Amino acid sequence: MITQNIALFNWSNGVIMISVFGLVCLFLIGYLIKFMAGGSKKKDESK
Repeated sequence: MITQNIALFNWSNGVIMISVFGLVCLFLIGYLIKFMAGGSKKKDESK
């Protein structure tokens, strides 16, 4: 009975929030990898 009142057992909202958080994390990691791999390399212009 007491477990029904604890917020950790609210599966309807908790699963959705965890899924959205996971998708945002995956998107940010993918964007970071793309940004690091696609960075333009500076040419040596002092010559």
